[in-house]
Amino acid sequence: MLQELATPHKVTGSKQVRRALRDGRAARLYFAQDADPRLLQPMVQEAVNRQVPIQPVPSMRELGLACGISVGAAVAVLLRR
Repeated sequence: MLQELATPHKVTGSKQVRRALRDGRAARLYFAQDADPRLLQPMVQEAVNRQVPIQPVPSMRELGLACGISVGAAVAVLLRR
């Protein structure tokens, strides 16, 4: 499922993810299980409220690599096309 993030139709980082969720552009939310729960909780709750599927990823490093970035990522969103 992480292969979906290899496309350019994604955003990473809490600010961009929040915006995509609010704007209704999010197709799926990915979150790293080792990220700070205080950071994740509002975004996961927003995804639940908007009925956006949620996919946990074991680590920030793994999520960052799946997104094609050289640093870890706490959250990412696959965008609707």
